[in-house]
Amino acid sequence: MVLTLEADYAVRIVDDLAQSKRIVDARTLSEHTRVPLRFALKILRKLVASGLIVSYKGAHGGYILAGPAENITLRQVIESVEGPYMLSRCQQNDYSCTNDTCCRFHDIYDEISAIVRNKLDSYTFGSIDSDKNEKGHE
Repeated sequence: MVLTLEADYAVRIVDDLAQSKRIVDARTLSEHTRVPLRFALKILRKLVASGLIVSYKGAHGGYILAGPAENITLRQVIESVEGPYMLSRCQQNDYSCTNDTCCRFHDIYDEISAIVRNKLDSYTFGSIDSDKNEKGHE
């Protein structure tokens, strides 16, 4: 399973904002993250709508994290563009497995999805670099 391109780009954008700790315009974010500007703008709108970042208009406008990087999780960013994380479409309320019966794997998928969501919640944009340094990577 692979993250969608949009989720990958959203993570890059939020990480760049976390590293910069200042207002950054969309063009600069696009260049730093190598995300095409039109796609970056689409993602930025979703991140603003989710409350993870704040936008400022005007000549010196741009984007900044809505709060401390330590309070923004990897799960929040991914779900801001993808919706709730789930392993299988059978976990969606509006999807019905075969003939109104729950498939045999539904509970397994729920369990695995919960594990992944919890793990994604364990990483914040403020802790990622410190986690990396604690494990001896540079």
